[in-house]
Amino acid sequence: MKLYRYSVHLGLVGMTVLWGASWPWGRLVAQSMPPLTAACLRFLLASLVLVIWLHQSGRLGAVRALTTKQWLGLGCASAVGVLGYSIFFLLALKVVPAGKAAMVVALNPVLTLFFAALLFREPVNLKTGGGVIMAVSGALYALSGGSLATLLPGQAGMGELLLLGCAGCWVGYTLIGRMLLASVDSLATTTITAVLGAVFLLAASMAIEGTSAWVGLAHAPQQAWFSLAALALGATAIAYAWYLNGVKILGAGTAAAYMALVPLFGILSSSLWLDEPLTLPLAGGGALAISGMAVMNWGRKSLG
Repeated sequence: MKLYRYSVHLGLVGMTVLWGASWPWGRLVAQSMPPLTAACLRFLLASLVLVIWLHQSGRLGAVRALTTKQWLGLGCASAVGVLGYSIFFLLALKVVPAGKAAMVVALNPVLTLFFAALLFREPVNLKTGGGVIMAVSGALYALSGGSLATLLPGQAGMGELLLLGCAGCWVGYTLIGRMLLASVDSLATTTITAVLGAVFLLAASMAIEGTSAWVGLAHAPQQAWFSLAALALGATAIAYAWYLNGVKILGAGTAAAYMALVPLFGILSSSLWLDEPLTLPLAGGGALAISGMAVMNWGRKSLG
């Protein structure tokens, strides 16, 4: 049993590696494919894997038992967390280096904690508060390239604003998911939001990019196709499988704590695969943000 728990921890490390690598993969895709079409393909592939997984786990009954209210909630979660996030994610990666963009992950738990405390009265202590300040400061310092003034209204570039949109969508998805998971199976939630997201993205792609975007995929380089497959199968289906297993065996708090490693692997993978420079603001801000996330998780453990 002890050996199995070690394997669960290794799976969570693998999850953070895949989620970190999703940023350079996403940049390669964004540079070569229409963003909405590419996002639709990503979630179509991921949906296929997740539906097979849901069927083999014997949980299709959970889908058949969903109420109209639950379907509406899942639709909202998908619109925010899949459609909205995917648009912001790929558009941002057209103009922002992947390593720098990965730092937005540090804002996700901070904003989630803030709104969870505001809306659901989740407790906060001095440790979590200090961690929030560290994580936000580090992430913003890295995103601004060492000059926080560039993030002021009227000064921030489109890429930075799109990244903040990513963070906002992820927080919305997490908070809606928090309410849904009280009555809907976690794997069913992930699968349905992915399927609905693929449908939403297909409609958006056809309406905005048109059929020419799909025809143009034939000219996309092999590297972009590999990155798209890695996003769908690795960063979506496999990473979620490891994450859900971690939540089941170790608990949600322990599994979520591993998110602190995502910016680190995002920076490292971007440097290795895309030869992006590791600047002092990126390294220093990243270290501060990761430390802040660790302190936040430490504070949340002492609460519970």
